[in-house]
Amino acid sequence: MRLFQVVLKDIMRRKKRVLYATVGVIIGTMTVISILTIANAGQAKIYSQLEKYGANLNIVPATKSLTTGLGDLTLGTLTIGENYISEDKVSEIQRIADYEIKNYLDIKEEGTVATIAPKLFLTGEVKGIPVMLVGIEPVPEMAIRTWWEVKDGKIFNGADQVLSGSMAAELLELKVGDTIIIKDRNLTISGILADTGSNDDYQIYLPLAALQGIYDKQGLISSIDVRALCNGCPVEIIADSINLEIPGVRAVAVKQVADTEMGMVEKVNGFMLALAGVTLLVGGFGVVNTLMTSINERIKDIGIMRAVGASRKQITIALVYEAVIIGIDGGVLGYGAGTLLAYFAGPLIFEGASISFVPVYLPVSLGLAIFIAVLATLYPALHAGKIRVADSFRSL
Repeated sequence: MRLFQVVLKDIMRRKKRVLYATVGVIIGTMTVISILTIANAGQAKIYSQLEKYGANLNIVPATKSLTTGLGDLTLGTLTIGENYISEDKVSEIQRIADYEIKNYLDIKEEGTVATIAPKLFLTGEVKGIPVMLVGIEPVPEMAIRTWWEVKDGKIFNGADQVLSGSMAAELLELKVGDTIIIKDRNLTISGILADTGSNDDYQIYLPLAALQGIYDKQGLISSIDVRALCNGCPVEIIADSINLEIPGVRAVAVKQVADTEMGMVEKVNGFMLALAGVTLLVGGFGVVNTLMTSINERIKDIGIMRAVGASRKQITIALVYEAVIIGIDGGVLGYGAGTLLAYFAGPLIFEGASISFVPVYLPVSLGLAIFIAVLATLYPALHAGKIRVADSFRSL
């Protein structure tokens, strides 16, 4: 009879002890897999939220501040440089952004991949009240500001139509179809945005060309938002290329929110993985204790195996076989239990996170469980190999 068959028969005879050892491995791997699954769902949720933040890159005029003074007295700050960006630079920015993204993602197809949304900010008056007027191109602007929702009416599609933020409409008592006058230009309210909880609520949006014409700002814009194809796109590289190749502008990668949230996730994941490590350690000690108890109960069997010619190496290998079987059972069950635990605990840690099976974690669970089981078996296996035939007869 082969050694592996002997091990299987011995396991079937001692089901309860093997089950105790397997439970220790299950608890450890279950904790690790649940944490990894929850962390994966949390990161996916954060990345989906980052998609809603809009622009990856913001481009503004390259202005500098100069503090003036007389002796020790500060007289004020002067802004040096143009306050606007020439509109003809939009095409250059589109070219650079598309090139860097395609090069990074190895995209061969023609066409644009980055969304470019130029804007012009001006202060005007509506019904005698100062209000911020924003000139936009509606299609790219809506693509970037995915959180925008037009609650009444629709977004403008004509040169004499405007879109109002929710608070601006409330304060100015505007509704869809009303006519407002901006510098003797009659404009119709085509739609009103739903609340966004940001400055967007207090602004009125016009077609970019219309606002440029009203205030004689043809060919000028205040800023440009750039949304890359993905969150993993090289926004820093794009920003550096724009700053290097296009004079008079300053491109800044919008990373503060992402860095803050991902930093928090990494800290939470690190803390949870530390707890998982402690759980694995406790589970490993449980396996050691169970196997040591099992060996003490099997001194007679081990002595008989030695008496019929089994070497210390064969006895050690037999116990390692047993550990591998325990590890496989514990890894598979730990993966299932860990994923199930993540289904319940995940939404409590990351509200609204969508938990799903991650198949790649199954081999991780198996490898970790087998490693823990074999590592925990080494000491009991070495101890079993030292049992002498005479000791087994004394136990009778």
